[in-house]
Amino acid sequence: MDNSLPPADELVLVDRELARLDARRSQLLTRRAWLVRALYAPAAPAAPGPRPPVADSTPRSAQNVLLTLGGTLLTIAAIAFTLVSWGSMGIGGRAAVLFLVTSAALAAPVALLRRGLVSTAESVAALGLVLMVLDAYALHRVALPGADGLGYTAVAAAVLAGGWTAYGSALSRLRIPLPAAVVAGQLPLPLGVLAAGGGPTAFAWAALATAAADGAVILWTRPAPVRITAAVGAAALGGWALLTGGWLSLVSPWSGAPLLLAAAAIALYTAWRTSAAAVAGAVVAGLAVVTAAGGLLRSAVSSDWTVPVYVLCGLAVASVWLTGRREAPPEARGRRALPDGVRLGLACAGAGAAALGVVWALPPVAAGLLGPMARTTGVWSGEHAGRPLASFPGTAALVLAVAAAVLAAVPRLWARCGALALAWALLTALPVALGLPYAATLALQLLTTAAALAGAVRPGPLTRGLRRPEAAPEAGAAGAGRPEAAPDDPAAPAAPGTPWAAWAPSRPRPRASGAEAGTTLGRIAYALGLGSAVSAVALSLDVRGATFATLGVLLLLLGGAAAFGTGARRVVAACAAVLTATGLVVASAAAGGFEDHWTALALLGVTAATAAVGAKARPVALPVEITGAVVALPAFALAAPRPAFLALTLALGGVVAAATAVRPERRRFASWTAAVLFLLAAWVRLAAWEVTTPEAYTLPVTVPALVVGFLRRRRDPEASSWTAYGPGLAATLLPSLLAAWTDPEWPRPLALGLAALAVTLLGARFRLQALLVLGGSVLALDGLHELAPYVVQAVGALPRWLPPALAGLLLLAVGATYEQRLRDARRLRDRVARMR
Repeated sequence: MDNSLPPADELVLVDRELARLDARRSQLLTRRAWLVRALYAPAAPAAPGPRPPVADSTPRSAQNVLLTLGGTLLTIAAIAFTLVSWGSMGIGGRAAVLFLVTSAALAAPVALLRRGLVSTAESVAALGLVLMVLDAYALHRVALPGADGLGYTAVAAAVLAGGWTAYGSALSRLRIPLPAAVVAGQLPLPLGVLAAGGGPTAFAWAALATAAADGAVILWTRPAPVRITAAVGAAALGGWALLTGGWLSLVSPWSGAPLLLAAAAIALYTAWRTSAAAVAGAVVAGLAVVTAAGGLLRSAVSSDWTVPVYVLCGLAVASVWLTGRREAPPEARGRRALPDGVRLGLACAGAGAAALGVVWALPPVAAGLLGPMARTTGVWSGEHAGRPLASFPGTAALVLAVAAAVLAAVPRLWARCGALALAWALLTALPVALGLPYAATLALQLLTTAAALAGAVRPGPLTRGLRRPEAAPEAGAAGAGRPEAAPDDPAAPAAPGTPWAAWAPSRPRPRASGAEAGTTLGRIAYALGLGSAVSAVALSLDVRGATFATLGVLLLLLGGAAAFGTGARRVVAACAAVLTATGLVVASAAAGGFEDHWTALALLGVTAATAAVGAKARPVALPVEITGAVVALPAFALAAPRPAFLALTLALGGVVAAATAVRPERRRFASWTAAVLFLLAAWVRLAAWEVTTPEAYTLPVTVPALVVGFLRRRRDPEASSWTAYGPGLAATLLPSLLAAWTDPEWPRPLALGLAALAVTLLGARFRLQALLVLGGSVLALDGLHELAPYVVQAVGALPRWLPPALAGLLLLAVGATYEQRLRDARRLRDRVARMR
């Protein structure tokens, strides 16, 4: 048993566990009784005959449909009688007909309910309610034609609401009258205000008063339809009052504040008394209070302070959550006045208002981060050095600072992450918000980068004050609940029957350990630091000296992060350091006025340096070498306009790759890379010498490839000839065949035919499939190319009917010996397939 808890808390946990055990025992006893009945009950007799067909609808559903249709038709008839046939009767007849019909419709449900015909009584009662509305309309048309329409409607709605309430209370089994009375009750006050000539403010107060009455109905009535109808009316009219109050707080704060505060009081009281709507009602109340207080304070300050005022009001409302902190002593928790749902709703409302203020303060952050990248002139032109990045209110930085301080005071990982991001946003937005000069802006960005990278490498100070994970209680203690939580804490597992039991988890929520929190914060700080570094580089490109200073500082920072960091952050820092060194090389070449091809050679120095570093720095060797290889690509692009330097650059790249291939772990990939680069260098050199013979380009590939294939076959006799010799032979035979088909002279086709014949004979001698197929195919195509002119000439000399005749005879011969030719083809296929 864990005795580290206070006796009061431990007693609560014990009582809660006993209640759960009792509930489980009752459930098991009920299940046992059912099993006993199912085991020992006599078997039901089999049905004597076939089962009757299942009806498409139940009698109750059919009855409801018929009653609904009947009531609808009677209502339509009553409306038609009132509107169309009313004028053909005298005043006495009209009054008598309406009175008798309405009285009969309202009295009939009494007798129907005594007979148990509830559905029929509902339909007739609905007809009676509609007839009462028609009576009110008829009374206005006949007896009070000069009365104001809005005023009369308001009075009639009040009278109907009262009458329907009394009627529904008397006949409590009817479900329609009381919700209808609630609907009618929504009209008197708003329509009365409009009839009296009230403006928007008066109408909003009337709507709010009606919503308050709806709230009373929700709290103190039991029928669910009545409460649902009142909730819909309260949401509609209360929402209108809140919108009006919000609009008034902008144009006339002293008129809107009382309305908003009254609405907040009503919503807060409803949330306090109704657990189901506690959070939603408290959110509405909190937003109303923030809007009212912010509107009053806004009228006393300048426009730049409008958003900070609302943010401060939101934070003040959100501070209500601190009244129920877990750190409070048990006696303070017991005296807490606000329920958990109300506290949560108010905190969400205040936090939402503060979050909107933070969103308002983000444009300076975007301008400070992305503004230097919006360049319209060349590098080192001083575009940003002579003017500020942008112009925004200085209070934006204040909003970010307040939000960061508030989140930093919350001992939770999510809050600490938000505080870190907001602190970085504050430092990024300060140059824009305060209009700092170029030098100060660049220095602040470098300081921000340094601070972020330091936090990423050593995140310990960022996790100071965070709550550590707490040990779970022993098995059987409160069902694996959280012993540190108070009984009425929404995060604690609630006992059955409490409002929070529906969603509160019974297991402890996992919390990040110190190492996990440090890793998370370190990653966020790293990403923010890299963003500031990129922005600082973009800003430094305005001035030559600033460029070199910024790149030098960043190289030191990133090198330190790579040396002292861990994991993926160390790898990213190392790669970023390589890119920064590349930037320094390019800047130095640009400052020295070097041409592009000399800059390309300088960039290859970075690639060689990364290869040398990769041999020593084992943890980051592969990413650093890959980054260096990527740097070589723009070097090749810069040297491309001058083929001689491109060949030299490719050869030097091959030397670097060959030096890297000395290491066993890089031998396979680096050796192939070196071979490709050397080959490309040879090709570029041949192209620079204007050599057009394809064999000069293909033979340097074929000879080493065949040598490698021969060694491979000696080491592994089972290796396929296609793998060993196929690529090398195809590299020369296929380009030469294409050249021979377009060459009008005879030496090339003759040399190609001889080479193909030799390859074919070697394939047949040593039973190598690749040599036989490639050599034979090239030999056949080469011979066809040489014989094609003579074949065309001979065909042209023959009669036109002869080629089709010869083709027909050939087909007949093949068809006659089809089986023998098929067996020959299969034997040839099998022989070739047995080759390697």
